[in-house]
Parts: sequence; structure tokens; C-alpha cells
Amino acid sequence: QVNLVESGGGLVQAGGSLTLSCAASVSSLAFAKFAVGWFRQAPGKDREFVSTIMWGMNTYYEDSVKGRFTISRDNDQRTVSLQMNNLQPEDTATYYCAAARVLYTVSDPNDYDFWGQGTQVTVSS
Repeated sequence: QVNLVESGGGLVQAGGSLTLSCAASVSSLAFAKFAVGWFRQAPGKDREFVSTIMWGMNTYYEDSVKGRFTISRDNDQRTVSLQMNNLQPEDTATYYCAAARVLYTVSDPNDYDFWGQGTQVTVSS
């Protein structure tokens, strides 16, 4: 079992920045073997893929966040961060961290084994 805890959400004006962090409750060695991703869900909408970083450091992004969001990981600290710049009102959602042992489709939430509770990001216009 892996517990994931997100932090860093908040209220920001359009054009602003936030950095989300996901902390995992496993050893550094175990954490390094997980792919870790971020998803978001706005009220009344399905959960959607945002970004994932693989165990080999390859990264993937949803098209609307490319060039604005950057995902990174620190295996020693067992954390994954999502730096979000130039935030827009359409980025408003609850952001979830998720971890996968084996990942076939980075954008499919069903491929992820463990999920955090989420952190709210609100972008005002």
C-alpha cells in the first residue's frame, strides 16, 4: 500500500503560478520504481490526465498544459512536483497525484494503482 499526500494548492489569479507536491509513504528504493502522474477533475467533469513522470524520468503532458506545467521527481525525498505557470481559469480543478507500478497508457486513470486525496487549485480571472 502506498499513501500519497498532495499539497500546494490554493487560489491564484490568472497568469500566476503554483507548485503542487506529492509525497509518498514508501522507501526511496520502492518509490523510484513507480510512475507518478497528476490528474485533475473539475466539478461536473471527468477526471483528466495532466502529466506523468516515469521511473526513467521520461515525462508526458496533456496538450493544454505543455509549455506551462513542468513535472519533476526527487526519488530520495520520495516526492513528485508539478510546477504550474501562467495558470488560467480553465485550470481550476482538484488535482490528484497517482502512482502506478506498471503503466500501459499514461493518460488512463485506470492504469494507476494508488491515489491521493487531492488538492484544490482555483484560478480567478
